Amino acid sequence: MKQAKSMKQAMRIIFTVFCVLLWIGLDALVNPVLAETPFVNDAQLDAPSSVIKKDKKWQEQKVRLPAWPKDADLVEIKLDGPEDEFRHFIDSRSLRTGGDGVVRYTLVTESAYGARNIGYEGVRCTPRGRYKIYAYGSGSNFIPTNSGEQWRPIDEHSRDRLRYELWRHYLCMPRLFKPRQRKDQLRMLKSGRIPQVENAGFINE
Repeated sequence: MKQAKSMKQAMRIIFTVFCVLLWIGLDALVNPVLAETPFVNDAQLDAPSSVIKKDKKWQEQKVRLPAWPKDADLVEIKLDGPEDEFRHFIDSRSLRTGGDGVVRYTLVTESAYGARNIGYEGVRCTPRGRYKIYAYGSGSNFIPTNSGEQWRPIDEHSRDRLRYELWRHYLCMPRLFKPRQRKDQLRMLKSGRIPQVENAGFINE
């Protein structure tokens, strides 16, 4: 009788151990990463909270067109790479960062023959960058673009090196994904030099 009782207890212990081992094995199959490491993976990307917050919807502010640019206020934008057939300038008086975080400026592009294209634009300092054209110059006035003008992606591999370098080097702060202070933007535009330590941090396409 005692022997039968001992056998039952032994079988219960064996069954309990078997169930525990089975549960551990199944858990390892379902969660292999947790089975291999005691650390918990981060649920969020290594980026500022202003970038990863999804509950706060960004809204663009109303845009007021600037005054027509004067030659005395133009700052030439120096680009990396092969020499461009055009020269590009930013009107320093128009360079402003709005309450919505958009850096807006008047852009003047001049050909070797002196012909000019003028436009009023904005850049967003997001991880991949976006730009938008608000108006084109005609005569001595700005003509607004279609109100449905969309934000366009900034692509490192496109022929548009100008906006890529404005976003990556001159107007925005790498890693922080926010605009530089206006005085720093103007200082870097005038010097045409970017500290090597800052020449990284954005996400390329």
